[in-house]
This record gives sequence, structure tokens and C-alpha cells, in this order.
Amino acid sequence: MIRIENVSFRHGPTNILHDISLTIPKGGITALVGPNGAGKSSLLSLISRLQTLQEGSITIDGLPVDTTPNRQLAKVIAILRQDSIVASRLRVHELVGFGRFPHGRGRLTEEDRAIVGQSLQQFDLADLADRFIETLSGGQRQRALVAMAFCQGTDYLLLDEPLNNLDMYYARELMRSLRAIADEKGKTIVIVLHDINQAGAYADRIVAMKDGRLIADGAPAELLNTDILESVFGFRMPVEVVDGKPVALHFR
Repeated sequence: MIRIENVSFRHGPTNILHDISLTIPKGGITALVGPNGAGKSSLLSLISRLQTLQEGSITIDGLPVDTTPNRQLAKVIAILRQDSIVASRLRVHELVGFGRFPHGRGRLTEEDRAIVGQSLQQFDLADLADRFIETLSGGQRQRALVAMAFCQGTDYLLLDEPLNNLDMYYARELMRSLRAIADEKGKTIVIVLHDINQAGAYADRIVAMKDGRLIADGAPAELLNTDILESVFGFRMPVEVVDGKPVALHFR
């Protein structure tokens, strides 16, 4: 369980987050949605200690993120940043293998290599394993980064806009893979999404933010309605149910 209590965050004179309190249960997919500047990425970076906690507290399975040793925390939670930078002369399997660093400090065992192989298969990268990162498309590179985070073998996986650079096919395939990982392996996935319909189709829970505040929190069927979506995104959009899933017709 991730427990966030009374968290506020400032960058210089600017208030980014305002008194956020939120509990994310273990297991399943929680999607963070909201317009640009809502504070979604900042919240994710505080949970993973990429930024220093200023006010309030965050714990993961009882471990306080601000005082738990890095190596211990890295065995509990993995994060894919929105702005991840990768050395171009790495091969795909080497990049994915970096996910095992908290376990062996760079010395891969046979078990580690097997996990790398499974991660490559999970994200449809096996045929690209020996390719250099610089030869990949943006979407292929994005999938490799997600595979690296997954390869870390943590119970919690934090993904900041992982659908960036993915076409429709691979965006769908990635969300299907994440759904399978949550269901079959018991992972807890917290994901920042801009596509509200991807959140509605695959998440168990949606947390909506705006201007650094929590606006709504609930199951997709509860949160995807015209009034709530207008309060988050600033315009009205009809919602239809397709195959049992709510779909926001935001293009109308």
C-alpha cells in the first residue's frame, strides 16, 4: 500500500501540490489523469524519491520513502520517468538488464539473465534484443524502458506517461501487458496517462488532479461522467458505454 498524507510541494515560489492525501491499495492499476500542470508527475516523483519530500509523509508498505536506504527502496519500487535519457551505444538487452542492478550491483546471475529474457518477451522486444538503442524508433525505445523498469522485479511499478511515442497498436499492447502483469503477477502499477479512455479501459481506479489538487478518485465507471470530466479538463464531453467500458467522446 502507498499512503500519502498531507503532501505539499513547492518549486521556488510556485505551489505544485496542495495538501495531497491519498491511499493506493496494493495490486491493480491506478491511473493519474488531469491536464498539463496538474501535478501528476511531481506526485509520482515524490513517491519514488526522485524529488525531496518537503511537507507531509509518504510510505510504501510501511517504509517511509524519505528515510529508507536507496538500495532497499529500489527493491520495492521501480519508476520510469517521462524524461529518461539512455546511452545510445547500449544494446536493448543491456538496457533491460540495468533493471537488475539493485539486486546484483551489475553482476548478472543466470537467474537475472532469465528475468531479462522474460522481460524482453513480455514487451515484444526479443527480436530487438541485440539492436543498439540509437537504431530504435521512439516507440521501441519507450517499450525497452518500460521493460527495464519491469525487470527490476519490484511489487510497485510507477510509469510516467509510458504511452509517449507509441502508435495505437503498441499503446494498446502495452496497456494489455500492464493489465496482465497486474492480474497475473500481483503488481501494483501507478501510471500517468493523458488518454482518459486508456485509463477507463484498463485501470481499476482513476485519480484525477488539477492545479496540484485532487479533484476526483474512483472506479472508471464512477469517474468518467460528463460533470466530473468537465471539472477536471474544463469542457463538457459526452460519455458512452462500449463493451461495458465508459468512453469519453472528447472530440465532439
